[in-house]
Amino acid sequence: MAIILDGVVVSHMITSSIKNQVAKMERKPGLAVVLVGDDPASHIYVNAKEEACHEVGIYSRKIILPATTSEMSLLDDIKRLNADAAIDGILVQLPLPDHIDEATVLAAVDPRKDVDCLHPDNIAKYRTQTEKIDLESSLLPCTPKGIIKLIESTGYEIEGKKAVVVGRSFLIGKPTAFLLENRGAVVTVCHSQTANLKEEVLTGDIAIAAVGKKDLITADMIKLGAFVVDVGTNRIGDQVYGDVDFEKVSEVAGYITPVPGGVGPMTIAMLLENTLLLAEQSHP
Repeated sequence: MAIILDGVVVSHMITSSIKNQVAKMERKPGLAVVLVGDDPASHIYVNAKEEACHEVGIYSRKIILPATTSEMSLLDDIKRLNADAAIDGILVQLPLPDHIDEATVLAAVDPRKDVDCLHPDNIAKYRTQTEKIDLESSLLPCTPKGIIKLIESTGYEIEGKKAVVVGRSFLIGKPTAFLLENRGAVVTVCHSQTANLKEEVLTGDIAIAAVGKKDLITADMIKLGAFVVDVGTNRIGDQVYGDVDFEKVSEVAGYITPVPGGVGPMTIAMLLENTLLLAEQSHP
């Protein structure tokens, strides 16, 4: 039976440290979250981030814009936040409405305030690292950073392991694969339509599921004792499910993260950690 890795507990240790550091600062770090549209899940995420900021003493500003907001108007709002001295980190909640180009918007955020590390300059900066990246002092995408911290919180050694990442998005799959490689894993990246997906995932000492398809990963796809990280978020009615068949896979895996309560809390903790890091860099 797998050890269930509680992201709430691990993230609380991180946020407690952040709260202590912020309490000693004369100037409080500031985070602005921009949400365009009325997607219910996005509103839940944004409210959770705002609450987390308040809990650790980070100044939070929530900017809610209608779904009809033009791309130019959104870029103007980002420009104002770039120039706002009270704001250290800017997060544009994705996805954006179809009429707004995400790449254009993400590139408009000042790289020095790009809290989720999605600006092309920041992506290039961390992806050109050849030495092992120090998670504590490096600006990295929040969810992938949280995944690595969650794995390493157990004392599990990533170096030399075979890792299979199912999901190739620029938000989660690709940066997670890079960070695993940076820590010495041999990484295979798959997606939901990969031929022989079962056989590929079975080779993994570490299996990361980040597609957004309920029960995509089943027990017969998991190597005995594997470390399984479920990043999927699938809302069905009032319930949230991951990409992994949790009950059955738990009987095979060595470690497994639940949904909810696994990676999600770590993502928010990394958002706070990155905000603090940006504040320290801009106001040394």
